[in-house]
Amino acid sequence: MKRFEKSCKLAGALAGALVFFAAPRAAAQNGSISGTVVDVAGKPWIEIGMQAVSDQGAKQETKTDSSGKYSIRNLRPGIYSVFVVLPAPNPPYEIKCQVKGGEDTKVDVNFKDIIAKQGAAAQEQMKKQEEEKQKFEGMKAHFTAGNTLLEQERQAKADLQKAAPDQRDAAKQKLTNLSDQTVKEYQEAQKAAGEKDTNQHLIWAKLGEAYDIAGRNDEAANAYQQAINAKPDMPGYYNNLGNVLAREGKIDEAKVAYTKSAELDPANAATAWRNFGISLYNAGRLKEAVEPLKKATEVDPKSAQAWYLLGASLVGAMETKKVGDKLEFIVQPGTVEAYQKAVELDPNGPYGAQAKQGLEALAQIAPGIDTKVNLKKKKS
Repeated sequence: MKRFEKSCKLAGALAGALVFFAAPRAAAQNGSISGTVVDVAGKPWIEIGMQAVSDQGAKQETKTDSSGKYSIRNLRPGIYSVFVVLPAPNPPYEIKCQVKGGEDTKVDVNFKDIIAKQGAAAQEQMKKQEEEKQKFEGMKAHFTAGNTLLEQERQAKADLQKAAPDQRDAAKQKLTNLSDQTVKEYQEAQKAAGEKDTNQHLIWAKLGEAYDIAGRNDEAANAYQQAINAKPDMPGYYNNLGNVLAREGKIDEAKVAYTKSAELDPANAATAWRNFGISLYNAGRLKEAVEPLKKATEVDPKSAQAWYLLGASLVGAMETKKVGDKLEFIVQPGTVEAYQKAVELDPNGPYGAQAKQGLEALAQIAPGIDTKVNLKKKKS
């Protein structure tokens, strides 16, 4: 009988053990952190960044909603640092809390109360930071509006160039009006930004474009110079300044600007020299265009445009001499070669076509010169 009782007790113990080992473990439940963020004015702080960082370094992020509320879910139990990502240059505001499995940990942040506790100096600092934030938003709004108007101004300039004679006055007035509106927006952006704002060089550069497109050369040159003064390492600003100065006939000053652009950005030096040559060419200063166009072709020998303009400028620099009763043209060295290079690089394009015409004209005025083009066959 005793043996039977012992057997029953043993069987019961084994059954209990089997039940113990067979039972699945309950999964650890995750928790969450939620709350409301209030700004220094006591209002819900909307769209402010929130971070939860565990003691193991795991991070989750979110932003407050239109009511200043936030929620960060699916957090493993443990100690967390909750950060409110304040506007630059402020460091994030940190609060530590413990997250328990299956529970929501409330972390509310009221900066009005926090500042009140920290004292008047801290309150003034936060107020100033809020004002700076508002200024930045104002600057951004005016800058964005200026950019939109600038694109409209570009289109108005293009429309003016294509306008019929009886529509030119209206098109010109539209361009002037858009230029005035664009300038006004950028000037408002400048005021909102403040003199020491690091974005001033961008605003000055955009102002330069607004003046430049409308042909307001003096104002454009001044704006580009101000952009350079604010940030002297931007090659594009020197290039734009050079374009305006060349258009005004200030060749020596333009050359200084283009040279600086080329020095700051050697990879795009050909663009600076080509732009200088184009500006001089468009101004009818063909002899002066030769030097920068030669430099452009040296830096970038694959530009058909530069080769064609070089050939055309050399034609413009031709001299004549009287032999008996005849007037002979003295073709400048490199003229034919420049045209031939343009044809070789752009055989079916506009520069190649104009270069062919140039070669035909040379053959007529200077018989005996070789104007044949040796096109290289493309490797198959």
